[in-house]
Amino acid sequence: MDGQPEALVDLDAIQANVAALRGHVGGAAVMAVVKADGYGHGMIPSARAAVAGGASWLGVLHLADAVALRRAGLDVPVLSLHGSPDAAHAEAIAHDVDLTAGSPELISQIAAAAVEAGKPARVHLEADTGMSRGGAIRAAWPALLDAALAAEAAGHVRVVGVWSHFACADMPGHPTIGTQIDDFRSAVRLAEQAGARLEVRHMANGPATLTLPDSHFDLVRPGGAAFGLCTLPGGAPDWLRPAMTIRARLIQVKRVPAGTAVSYAHRYTALGETTLGVLALGYNEGIPRHATNQAGLFFTRGRRVPVAGTVNLNHVVLDLGGEQAEAGDEVVIFGPGDHGEPTAQEWAEALGTISYEIVTRFTGKVPRTYSGVTAVRDTAVHALDGRTDGKVAAAH
Repeated sequence: MDGQPEALVDLDAIQANVAALRGHVGGAAVMAVVKADGYGHGMIPSARAAVAGGASWLGVLHLADAVALRRAGLDVPVLSLHGSPDAAHAEAIAHDVDLTAGSPELISQIAAAAVEAGKPARVHLEADTGMSRGGAIRAAWPALLDAALAAEAAGHVRVVGVWSHFACADMPGHPTIGTQIDDFRSAVRLAEQAGARLEVRHMANGPATLTLPDSHFDLVRPGGAAFGLCTLPGGAPDWLRPAMTIRARLIQVKRVPAGTAVSYAHRYTALGETTLGVLALGYNEGIPRHATNQAGLFFTRGRRVPVAGTVNLNHVVLDLGGEQAEAGDEVVIFGPGDHGEPTAQEWAEALGTISYEIVTRFTGKVPRTYSGVTAVRDTAVHALDGRTDGKVAAAH
């Protein structure tokens, strides 16, 4: 590894996390949600690892991502969770991608696309039980059912699922949790009474998968949890392992006298003689600018060191104190915490955000390297179809 930053993704951790989640939920199936480029970990390698861990479904947002999974050879059911007009519906239907619909208008568009594709679309109806984002609210649910079942009778769609999404599942005890579960049960009951022959009913995101067994139904949809992350207070339980490590090497080290002002706007001044180290990554590569002057968020030579001054577009300066340091030293920004390095959860808590935002900041900006027993196989497969996602580290 040279001075260029690197995202090391442990595919074994993803596989093990999914296996652990599968055991945790008992009889429910597991859909690994690999949207947002696999939460920054790489969609296709992460999906392969998740399936190896026992995920029998995959979830994405955009239809193009669903089709990409199919073209990569992944043949488990794939659901696009983004119920919106899209010119790619026909292509997705042709690739056996399950679609989301939350309005009669979208049912009509999907039905037309199914005619173009020459096969019925598999549709999951989305009930808005309190997120107020996608899906049909209670008053609009009967009209959605009527439209969907009419399209099914015409041979254009198959209504295979009903789903919803929690607003506050990561806030244990929040009063909306029980209300949303009750409203979801009501939506399912109305669908079945209207004649829907459902294969799956699903509501649980990662936090609900971990803490709300009443919400598991037929299928759970962990996203960040598959990558060892969670938005519950305190983060994920210790039986889930963070899969991403961000690391780089110091590109310059210099000894400076007391009183030296550092970086833009001189927001940091050395209180005594100290050593400064420079990393070639900044807010363009994913380091939040709010990390300016934060202590304890970088790890090198077995200790945590503070940020010295303003985080730059492509650089950050660290105060290494009086300890030995030299250009080329490895610095870990975050990882699983095995050796005392910060975790993405610690970064999130320090900066007032969630771990998902921390890891996805690096999407597409930092080259990925994959490790684990599945890495060599996955990278070889990707090379054959022109979609190599990154280098392979030594399997362990």
